[in-house]
Amino acid sequence: MWEAYHSVSTIDEALALLARHGSAARIIAGGTDLIIEMDRGGHPNLKTLVDITRVPGLDRIALEAGDIVLGPMATHNHVVASQLIRDRALPLAQASWEVGAPPLRNRATVAGNLITASPANDTITPLIALDAEVTLASLAGERRIKLADFYTGLRQTLLRPDELMREIRFPPMGADQRGLFLKLGLRRAQAISVVDAAVIVALDRAGAVSDARVALGSVAPTIVRAPEAEAYLLGAPLTADRAAEAGRLASESVAPIDDLRGSAEYRREMVKILVARALRQLGSGSPLDSIPAGPPMLWGANKGVVARGLPAALKHEPDTPIESRVNGSDMRVASGQRKSLLHWLRDEVKLPGAKEGCAEGECGACTVFLDDAAVLSCLVHAPRAHGAEIVTVEGLKCGETLHPIQQAFIDQAAVQCGYCTPGFLMAGAKLLEEIEAPNAEQINYGVSGNLCRCTGYYKIVDAFHQAASLKAEAEQG
Repeated sequence: MWEAYHSVSTIDEALALLARHGSAARIIAGGTDLIIEMDRGGHPNLKTLVDITRVPGLDRIALEAGDIVLGPMATHNHVVASQLIRDRALPLAQASWEVGAPPLRNRATVAGNLITASPANDTITPLIALDAEVTLASLAGERRIKLADFYTGLRQTLLRPDELMREIRFPPMGADQRGLFLKLGLRRAQAISVVDAAVIVALDRAGAVSDARVALGSVAPTIVRAPEAEAYLLGAPLTADRAAEAGRLASESVAPIDDLRGSAEYRREMVKILVARALRQLGSGSPLDSIPAGPPMLWGANKGVVARGLPAALKHEPDTPIESRVNGSDMRVASGQRKSLLHWLRDEVKLPGAKEGCAEGECGACTVFLDDAAVLSCLVHAPRAHGAEIVTVEGLKCGETLHPIQQAFIDQAAVQCGYCTPGFLMAGAKLLEEIEAPNAEQINYGVSGNLCRCTGYYKIVDAFHQAASLKAEAEQG
């Protein structure tokens, strides 16, 4: 259990804390993996958490010195929304879109995905294919490492205890290159990869392949390339037959893992199919961007960007009060510092609306707004509430007037057991802020992280449509 939670205002402060505490300290960016690991008894020697989420500028995505650069607080939603990434590194945008659902993508960072080092983490695969490198910073200086060399084994990296990942850097795809990320999961959203593939090819003027990169995820202890398939593709056009043969070569080049999500034999077959499918699509000239137009982000007016930082660093110990603004009221709470934001709100602030359904970011029942963005409160430490603005389901209504989404749930009988309802209401309220009249696809994507165990989705979607009409009428009247 942590003994001190530091919210820093600069990277230098974070580096000084890492240098001082060494392996007893960890950086909190999104924290969506680390918090679950801690709750399950992992990291027993972890005593100091260093929160960098309120340092301005760390969420940048920019073209610098000819390279695309991502800061350590660039979230998956930032990547999905970046036109630069969509235009010049499409496989990374597609992989980021596949990570969780909007409230999870509002917290989960690409850098955190790389550091967790699971072979099933979606964004590692396209970044390997994009020939990315990472910059690791400490008080002793910085070092750049090719991402392909960063991993030393299953969930093992070259990151030292005194280092943080300062940036991710890779060359943008050229005009002659096309790329695609494909993933096989056990469901359409919130699914861990059974197999994923990032394929990038360059075509010369005659239409022949002049460069090929095939990276495969969730098939080995680390992300792997398929050099035999890459070599085979060179010097000839991307025909269906060559795509099929390259898929076969890719499947033969791996020694797949065998686990609960899929057998080794199944994974080998799926590698063949995914690689061939990606190559056929790349060779067809058809549109490759699978991310829908106007994707729901649920991230508020600032679009998830850290607009203002902390005036000074903060240190929370187990007895340090948390001062926050919750549902429009300022409060100072002296207890619950070691809890999740969810349980701090329920137990200490006495707002039981947000529910715990899974405690690992899978169900959406605990959704709240943190500094205007929808997040999963089970995956946020309570001290992050200090100096923050929080809205829970209890704060949706205006005085005695229900929010349009609340009224629509009543009118459409969209509540069955009701356990999931607070999360759906929060997702719906934020979706309607973002998109005045969401269509069925946007509604489905907006609530893709919310699970209804009663399978009452039809009435819930009906309620979303009615809420949009009610909101429009209220604004016009």
